[in-house]
Formats: sequence, C-alpha cells, structure tokens
Amino acid sequence: MALTNALPAAMAGVEIPRRDGQIFPLWLRISHWLNTLGVIVMVMSGWRIFNASPLYSFTFPGAITLGGWLGGALKWHFAAMWIIFLNGLFYLIANAISRRLFTKFFPLSPRAFLSDLTAALRGRLSHDDLGKYNAVQRAAYLFVMVDLLVLVLSGMAIWKPVQFGTLRELMGGYDFARHVHFFAMAGLVGFFVVHVVMVALVPRTLLTMIRGR
Repeated sequence: MALTNALPAAMAGVEIPRRDGQIFPLWLRISHWLNTLGVIVMVMSGWRIFNASPLYSFTFPGAITLGGWLGGALKWHFAAMWIIFLNGLFYLIANAISRRLFTKFFPLSPRAFLSDLTAALRGRLSHDDLGKYNAVQRAAYLFVMVDLLVLVLSGMAIWKPVQFGTLRELMGGYDFARHVHFFAMAGLVGFFVVHVVMVALVPRTLLTMIRGR
C-alpha cells in the first residue's frame, strides 16, 4: 500500500515520507555505486593513457594508474566508458520520469549557493535531513552531470576523430579535444575528492547510500 501511494506522488513531484524511513531508492543506490566504480576505473586507466603521450610536462605515478601498458589501459578505459555512459543515461531517465531531477536539484539560485557555501565553510551547514540537498550539493551534482557529458563527448572525439568528425570540430579539433578531456577529468577528480571529504565529515551519509535509510 505504501508503495502504491508513493508511486503517483513521485511521478507528480510530491515527496511523501516513506514509512520505512527510506531516503534513497534502490535504483539510485545501484546507479551511484556503478558510477563510482566506472569513474575510478576510467580515471586510473586514463592516467596510464595520458602517460603514454603526455599533454603537459608531467606524468602520473604508475602505482595509481590502471592497465599496465597502453593497450591494457585502453581496454579498461573503454569498458568504464560504457558503464558510465549507460548508467548515466539510466540515471537521467529515471530521475526525469520520477521528477526527482526537478524536485531534488531545483530551484537553484546564486544567492542560495553563496549562502550555503558560506555556512559550509564556517561549519554551520545543517545535515539533519539527508534526503534534502542544500544549494551547494545541488550545484555540485548538476556540475558533475554536465562534466561527465563533456568527458564522454570529448572522449568520443578523441577515440573516433574521423567517424565523429563534426563532434571533433565542435571540440576545437583533435588536439584541443584532448585538453577538454583532461580538464573535464580534473573537474571530475576534484568533485570526487570533495565528495569523499564530505562523507568523512558526515559518515552517516555513507551508511544512508548503502542502506537507503
């Protein structure tokens, strides 16, 4: 009965508290952990690929790369790419259908963002309701959605520059697409680091993402 009542409300964008205290549905938790796995594999294999032909005057330590050699790293990278692409597509569709995309991440205003960011830096940002995202979280999650899209598109322009010629040109050419891909990766790693730090500061968020409540 609770599930029957919750489904129409979710489709209408109205959130009704679950009797079992669930905050994150099962599909969201599975998507979250699949994305985490895909990002880790893609970034570590990407660092190995970068080392084979560095864009800048540095390389990444071999101990934090994946693949062992260029060919192995490419296999890991493409496997992770498909996980992130398909999982991300499912995540967006599920969020849109349930209207979670609109109720959780919007509205978002610069004023609310600055207010919550100031509170966070002062250690005064409340985390009592884990099911409600503050403005900083909303901005961060929207950023990472866009960043992953840029990461995938720039990666496709690098992977198949002839087949995706239009995409390659939109990225400013093959060489510039590599720079776009690198900075999109850097943005993703930055989000990941901040995300882990926040989980360390509020450890019950980890349990919530595992158990859902």
